[in-house]
Amino acid sequence: MMKYNTIVVGGGLAGLTAGATLSKFGKKVLLLEQHHKPGGCATTFKRGDFIVEVGLHEMSGLSENGSLWRIFKMLDVDKHVQFKRVPEFYGVLSDQEDFVFPHGFDAATRALLKKYPKEEKGIKKFIKLIAGIRKEAMSLPRSPLKRKLIYPLMPLLYPNLVTATSQSVGSWMDEHIKDEKAKLDLTAHICYWGDDPYNLSMFYFGLPFSGFIENGGHFIKGGSQKLSDHLAAYIEKHGGTVLLGKKVEKIVTENNRATAVTFRDSFNERKESITITCDNVIANCAIPKVPDLLDEPYAGSLKEKIGSHTNSTSLLCVYLGFKTDVKAFGVKYYSNFVQGEDVKTLKDVHPNQLGDWNKRSFIFVDYGKVDSGLAPPNKSEGVICGVDHMKNWEGLSEEEYKSKKEEIAQILMHRLEERFPGIRESIEYYEVSTPKTIERFTSNPGGSVYGFAQTKQMSGGKRFRNNFLIPNLYFASAWAFPGGGFEGSISGGFLAALEMSEDEIWSKCDDEKYLDDRIVTLKEHKIINESTVQLSFEKPKGFLHRKGQHVILDLKNPKIMELDLPYRWLPVESNGTDDSLRFEIKQDGSSFSKSCDQMDIGEKAVIYVPTV
Repeated sequence: MMKYNTIVVGGGLAGLTAGATLSKFGKKVLLLEQHHKPGGCATTFKRGDFIVEVGLHEMSGLSENGSLWRIFKMLDVDKHVQFKRVPEFYGVLSDQEDFVFPHGFDAATRALLKKYPKEEKGIKKFIKLIAGIRKEAMSLPRSPLKRKLIYPLMPLLYPNLVTATSQSVGSWMDEHIKDEKAKLDLTAHICYWGDDPYNLSMFYFGLPFSGFIENGGHFIKGGSQKLSDHLAAYIEKHGGTVLLGKKVEKIVTENNRATAVTFRDSFNERKESITITCDNVIANCAIPKVPDLLDEPYAGSLKEKIGSHTNSTSLLCVYLGFKTDVKAFGVKYYSNFVQGEDVKTLKDVHPNQLGDWNKRSFIFVDYGKVDSGLAPPNKSEGVICGVDHMKNWEGLSEEEYKSKKEEIAQILMHRLEERFPGIRESIEYYEVSTPKTIERFTSNPGGSVYGFAQTKQMSGGKRFRNNFLIPNLYFASAWAFPGGGFEGSISGGFLAALEMSEDEIWSKCDDEKYLDDRIVTLKEHKIINESTVQLSFEKPKGFLHRKGQHVILDLKNPKIMELDLPYRWLPVESNGTDDSLRFEIKQDGSSFSKSCDQMDIGEKAVIYVPTV
């Protein structure tokens, strides 16, 4: 049977980073992702003139000599992906005076003390704590043995880490800061980590928070898909294989080892399952999904281990495309926080996250404040984001679901208009993503974007790590160590690969790779008229389709991709009995249509064909 060193189950950022790192180390990697594009929450899609960013608002941890940047340099990310620093961490909007959280520890301290001079002691303790959390976390020994040896000395050697992992955000704030408005300003962006300050670990709040302040938040030009696509391409460039539209059915185990993975086509149920052997497996999928892939006793054992842990919150997003730059309507900041009117104290935050959308707190991100590469020069893009939970969407019919999405969209756009008069008239496009959307496209139960809730009980080293179930089954995702978010997921993928590289879990593999029969070659290029190009691809043996059926045509090496993505859902013009797959592409001025027009005979594309 064909063999790979490592099979990665899932193509989120942690899985992509782990796969790319192992490829760099010379290992033969196969990555399987159920979606037709890599990235999980780090993806984009196209609507009209806009590239819509799915999940990234701003990244933490991008210091010049920091661990994340070193990972990016090792994987050539710095050569192919552009990071744009956002102007400030965030702005808290107010009818009186906005509070702007600037970058830099000194600037942040001055801004906080200017507004809350009576809280000087608590504010300085806060800044010292979050700065210490990052410094100490980065210097903590990787070796489990070394960590065990220094455990008795932890309070002396790592005082900030001990404090952060033993307290919630709410308990720490209540102990050190009295002014409720100060607490609310400090926790304005809590939805980026959780939904309840009294349940959220101070470690998971403080670590990325300090990264945002120290180095600034960053956005990826063109959207997070650029990073995901680069990591996938890196794996293939270094001898690995990335198969999209492939759903894993089973992690095969034998003699307490993971020995193979069985998968099938996500789109075409008629295709037979494939099993490929391996030295080890990385589970990048949600940990609660892993028991379904395992036989006993592993499935039951894993269910028991994770049974007491709750899943994190989800998010609701209203994606917005604007006809103009929204600064004309008074939008001053990149990230604009609007506090719910019924939130007066820190204890009001969580109830508000469960309440009426007319009063619920939300964040409005204006991507136009940076060179985001998401919209044409004369337009801009933004997103309204707020905490949400799957229970709010369960039991609805399809019509009720659509109606509720529209109702919430109208409420939030009305509230945005109240804050920025005139902005609603500039909205050219809007679309709502709910917890059900996130679950559908990422398979995270309940749409839990941060994996297990980032509580004290699942903080830092208490979070699930590698080898806790099967010796050669590793875990790299928001659900595992060190936690969720872009920085956490990327770091987790790298650390898993680093541990795997050091373990004795490898055998020799040949260069034989799985051949994807969905990759087709262009055999004819014909101009139908001045506005239409016809492309005819060879049809692999066994392909079943019918004329008019919509499939995904994904160009392997598009020549132009400005403000566009390399795929479209298109109807097949040829009959199922023809020996070719024909498509007619309208020349609408998009980069995709231009790339199709410029395709040469022999170039490749991938066809994802749903079951007929």
